[in-house]
Amino acid sequence: MAQSEKTVLYSALEVAKLCGVVNQTAINWIKNKHLKAFNTPGGQFRVYPEDLLAFMKSRNIQIPQEVYSACDGAEYTPKGLLIVDDDRGLNSVIAKYMLKEFESLSVYQAFDGFEAGSLMAEKLPGIVILDLNLPGIDGFDLCKRINNNERFGKPAVIVITALESENLEEKVSEMGVRCFMKKPLDLTRISEVVKNIIEK
Repeated sequence: MAQSEKTVLYSALEVAKLCGVVNQTAINWIKNKHLKAFNTPGGQFRVYPEDLLAFMKSRNIQIPQEVYSACDGAEYTPKGLLIVDDDRGLNSVIAKYMLKEFESLSVYQAFDGFEAGSLMAEKLPGIVILDLNLPGIDGFDLCKRINNNERFGKPAVIVITALESENLEEKVSEMGVRCFMKKPLDLTRISEVVKNIIEK
């Protein structure tokens, strides 16, 4: 049996989690008519995915893929790609390659953990290429923060590293990393992974 349109509805709490805010903020958005919603017979707010999508776009909030998936005909397009690597030469090579392969994708560069955090908060990229061996910060810690902070919209993380450890790939996989790659890098493979993330 085909699923009918608009069967997915979000509560105020779910809206808050998806937008990276507290529950009361989502309720205020609804009460102040910034976000379209309706009341259930029990007095609870419910929001259609299409209305949440429009609201998140208007507020420049990173939109998780699940919201796009819940909307009929909406296409998921990550807002941008962030490359985090202190090797400026390699960082720039990856950036140029990604810009050539994905002309519509905004590409940002960070060379340390501080820059990465600032750009994550400001640009809300949908994809992050992250080197684990960064100066002044634990790459594993940064990876956890990116994945656990709802404000960042749970971007797809691609880990790149020259570190040698027997359980390294298993460790990052447990953090929710989308892909793990060892240096030296195969730019074609990175491109394929990014393309797959965008298409899915």
